[in-house]
Amino acid sequence: MTVDIVLNVLLLSFLAITGLAIARVRNLFPVAMLTGLYSLLSASLFQLLDAVDVALTEAAVGAGVMTVLFLATFGLTRAREKSVPRSRTAIGLVVTGLTGAALFYASLDMPHFGAADTPVQEHPLRERYLETVREEIDVPNAVTAVLASYRGYDTLGEV
Repeated sequence: MTVDIVLNVLLLSFLAITGLAIARVRNLFPVAMLTGLYSLLSASLFQLLDAVDVALTEAAVGAGVMTVLFLATFGLTRAREKSVPRSRTAIGLVVTGLTGAALFYASLDMPHFGAADTPVQEHPLRERYLETVREEIDVPNAVTAVLASYRGYDTLGEV
C-alpha cells in the first residue's frame, strides 16, 4: 500500500471516531471542540486528495468560524444538552426516514454513475478543460484548477 492510501484510511478512521464521539458526548463544549477537529481532519483529507480549494474553505469556515460561533453561542445556552423525551425521538426518526426516502426517490431520476451520455460528459468545454488544464495551470486536480484559476475571482470571494 502506498503512503497516500494509508494516510487516507487513517484520516477516514479518525473522522469516523470523531463523528461517533460527537454523537455520544452531551456536554456542549467538547462537542464544539470535536466539531472543529472534524473540520480540520476533513480539510486534511481534502488536501491529500489535491482539492486545495475545498480544503482551504473547510479549514477557514469549518474549523475556524464555526468553532468561534459555537463558543460564542455557549454564553447564551446551557452547558449540557437537555434530555429529549422518547416520543420526540421517535418523531425525529420518522422525519429522518421520510426525508431519506424522498432523497432516495429523487436520486432515481439521476443518470447512472459513469454514464457517458450525461449532459456533463457531452458538454464541449469538458474536453478542453481536461486536456489543457495540465499545460495551462499545472494543478493535478481539474476541479481545483478550474475553481482556482478560471474562476479565481469567485473562489477568492468565497474564501
